[in-house]
Amino acid sequence: MKKIKVGILTMSDGRDYLHQEYEQINMEYQEDIKEALEGTGLFEVVAGNQPINSNEAAKREAKKLEEAGVEATIFNYTIWCYPQYTAVAQNFAPGPYLLFCNLHPSECGMVGMMAAAGTLEQLDVKFKKLWGSVKEPEVLDKMTAFLKAAAAVKRLRGMTFGNFGGRPLGMYTAVANLEQWQKEFGIDVENVEQDDIIRAGEKAADEKVEHAFAWLSELTGKIEYDGEGLTPEKLKQQIRSYYGLRDIISKRGLDFIGIKAHGDLTDRYVTMDLAEALLNDPYDFDGPKEPIVAATESDMDGALTMQIFKLLTGMPVLFADVRHYDKENDVWFFSNSGTHATYFAGASMDPGENLKNVTLYPETHYYPAGGASVHHFAKEGEVTLARLARKNGKYSMTIVPARIVQFDKEKMAEMGNTTTPAWPVAFTRIQVPADEFIEKFPCNHIHGVYGNYVEELKLAAELLNMDIQILQ
Repeated sequence: MKKIKVGILTMSDGRDYLHQEYEQINMEYQEDIKEALEGTGLFEVVAGNQPINSNEAAKREAKKLEEAGVEATIFNYTIWCYPQYTAVAQNFAPGPYLLFCNLHPSECGMVGMMAAAGTLEQLDVKFKKLWGSVKEPEVLDKMTAFLKAAAAVKRLRGMTFGNFGGRPLGMYTAVANLEQWQKEFGIDVENVEQDDIIRAGEKAADEKVEHAFAWLSELTGKIEYDGEGLTPEKLKQQIRSYYGLRDIISKRGLDFIGIKAHGDLTDRYVTMDLAEALLNDPYDFDGPKEPIVAATESDMDGALTMQIFKLLTGMPVLFADVRHYDKENDVWFFSNSGTHATYFAGASMDPGENLKNVTLYPETHYYPAGGASVHHFAKEGEVTLARLARKNGKYSMTIVPARIVQFDKEKMAEMGNTTTPAWPVAFTRIQVPADEFIEKFPCNHIHGVYGNYVEELKLAAELLNMDIQILQ
């Protein structure tokens, strides 16, 4: 993932003799923050050249951050400092803003931070406060979480969502308001005809298709050809659809996409399951790549949820239906025919480690055009699940800390066969009773990544002025 560019400005006292007395300690604290952040490998830090002790200095140093293109700014307070400098600096230094102070009784950093915070509140400027030593892991973790969230929110702006085909199967929750997306997130929506996928795929070079077919044939655990729903020719057609999508995404400058598929491609061409899975993967037939969020059923709010996850983590994101609850084993079946990245079969950056656990089954009769369904059981591990939803036009974020679990292969196959045997499944345990989850979760699609990203999601939702619901 591209490093996050962070700015740091350290505030000082407006009385020159005190500014000079504390200049060295101010710069030492600033350097501690810079070193700690750069030590994570996640950040590129642009630090102020001097502690700010005048309005002129505040403007000058803040403009340097603006010119450098930082994605968030830390205002640093180690001593008492004039709050006006923060007020001036925020006119130029790019937000979101984190106000940070040291914790030491002989230094008035906390007083300086609280005075600056009160000033920004009067100006109705959004910010987050943090205090302590950046050398403490807990404090650094909180700082890192905020900066990840800030960058994710900032990076949404200027993005383009590719909407292939429009609303599927009558789902209101899959369609968002274009005007609202531009106003709240800075995202544009490009509508694309699904026939374009077919036309672009037909132009894929035969040698590339044959190479991809050989790659899948070698690495995939099983390919269950049946001579009708799944044939080598139909698998190659799915490969062409993937290359067609990559070509459209590149030429039209799309950052993330959704594909309707149902009723059109699934009836008369082939399903998009393989293409969607590989778009979301961190690799394809041609080597490592950045995951490209692709939501099946062209679910716009689902895709946006996934894109926020991707911007926070850089990792592949799960898309699934809330399919079934198994009382006996206390697990949810999160399953969908499309969009399950093969990454979830092994949680490895090595495609071979994941694909050996994948079976390409013939698609079900729901999709008469046929093709392969990308089947696997998601690898066990801690996950953070979430969903954006709207009520009366206002967005909220529902966050679900959870754990994907596995059983022995025979039992998982038996459990999977009770739903749709050809589809991938993430057997998942959540922290709230089933009745509460059903009551409070806002729609039929759920998304997530491995790891604990509850704090980052909360911070991103706060920065986007969303209500937050955590089911734990």
